[in-house]
Amino acid sequence: MTATAQVFDATVSTFETEVLQGSLQTPVLLDFWAAWCGPCKTLGPILEKLAAEFNGAFRLAKVDVDKEQELGAAFQIRSIPTVILVKDGQPIDGFQGALPEGQVRQFLQRHGIVPAAAEPQPEPEPAAVAVDPHADVVRLRAAVAAEPGKDELKLDLALALLATGATAEASSLLDALPANLATDDRSLRARAHLGFAALLVGAPPAGALAAAIAANPDDLRARHLLGARQLLEGQAGAGLEQFIEMLRRNRGYEDGLPKRALIDAFRVVADPDLVGVYRRKMSSLLF
Repeated sequence: MTATAQVFDATVSTFETEVLQGSLQTPVLLDFWAAWCGPCKTLGPILEKLAAEFNGAFRLAKVDVDKEQELGAAFQIRSIPTVILVKDGQPIDGFQGALPEGQVRQFLQRHGIVPAAAEPQPEPEPAAVAVDPHADVVRLRAAVAAEPGKDELKLDLALALLATGATAEASSLLDALPANLATDDRSLRARAHLGFAALLVGAPPAGALAAAIAANPDDLRARHLLGARQLLEGQAGAGLEQFIEMLRRNRGYEDGLPKRALIDAFRVVADPDLVGVYRRKMSSLLF
């Protein structure tokens, strides 16, 4: 028998808490049984099925009379299976023998025990709809044209342009933002993105950079370029790992570039859990 919220093994040591005190809140059905008892093998599954079906309206306590002889003696069990209903800390009724399911249901109903309503399941959240960055650019261009004085829309457009790779136009929009938006978190994220994109102009492809690192693991320039490329290509974890490895190998490289690369990467990466992991890694290396 596998214990569940509705079905459990009752023992001498747990009887007071699980059965007597538990019955103050929820009726408990004691099932006295043994492994060698044929009728027990018929009744037991019926009781367990009803316990699950009644969804917590009662709990089923299984008492193995061979293992728990003290409990069998206390209830003067002379034949098995014997079932006893405990409510409000007291045994109030019971029956002997393997009753059919219908009669067990009648026994429960006679004592006001009816199936409890199932817990309402939360509605599944609608699946996120992927946004086409090019369509987003078209939409935001129209919004900016309609409200040219609304700088927040220009920031939104700059971020959308970055997603399409239009870094030059995005940079121009960012440069024209007022001071209050220039320090906005989204602006800082966009600036970090532009910095990584500028770094990759004319840079070798990922395969060549990986080969350079394999030949010389201390090639921190190659690690920096590969990390930036992976970051902008959606491989955030791999990119962060390159920057962490730079910090591990030489934190002072190019006047603290590994730390700066990590901080910029934290602004770009959208996954807060992943950022948290690598912030802790960075702290452990620095402090």
